[in-house]
Amino acid sequence: MRKPIIAGNWKMNNTVSQTSALLNQLIPLVKDAACEVVVCVPFTSLFEAVRLTKGTNIAVGAQNVAWAEKGAFTGEISADMLIETGAKYAVIGHSERRQYFGETDESVNKRLNTAVGKGLKAIVCVGETLAEREGGITEKVVKAQIENGFKGVSAADLQSVILAYEPVWAIGTGKTATPQDAQNTVSYIRGVFTSLYGTQNANALRIQYGGSMNAANADELMAQPDIDGGLIGGASLNAADFARVVMYKNLRG
Repeated sequence: MRKPIIAGNWKMNNTVSQTSALLNQLIPLVKDAACEVVVCVPFTSLFEAVRLTKGTNIAVGAQNVAWAEKGAFTGEISADMLIETGAKYAVIGHSERRQYFGETDESVNKRLNTAVGKGLKAIVCVGETLAEREGGITEKVVKAQIENGFKGVSAADLQSVILAYEPVWAIGTGKTATPQDAQNTVSYIRGVFTSLYGTQNANALRIQYGGSMNAANADELMAQPDIDGGLIGGASLNAADFARVVMYKNLRG
């Protein structure tokens, strides 16, 4: 059985003091969660988030990780730097990184190989734009992102990976794929991993849905057989809203 995992991606939100306030509200609300809980906070809040969540069921992640160990890479943060803060996870290839900061499948691949090689757990994002969806090439797009992004990643490495399917058109827009549409694409993604890594490894891979999952739709999305969690944006910035997603009602039976 794949243990569900709900991760909050705070994006460029919350100072250190705001991080403290939000986590102090969140910790008691999710202490009985049946799923894994992760908060991916800004780099400046990592130490504080790790300090506050020590001894709780909340793990801390970063929103990116460099492919280089050190050197002349202004603005980048290495895996070793993240690990020393106590962070356990790193988001890689988020659509906003691809859209605004030139992230490519190739750079995602380099970051991913470095992250898992250093012992971080990677949340790797794939997904199509609205034009690609309307053009009927969703499957082609996500297949290419996976094939290119996972070059050199072994079956053993895959155990340290969570895949997040995030339809770009549904991020921050309030739009979301229907539960069945999300399930169909996530099922296809699992099939791509089956072709790359075999049925057993693909079936063990946890795949999140990352397109505006929130308190109102979490139950239905999490009821889909191939959806194992969510990568939550806006809803993770409010403790009660994020807790409602984390404490989703299990409709799978």
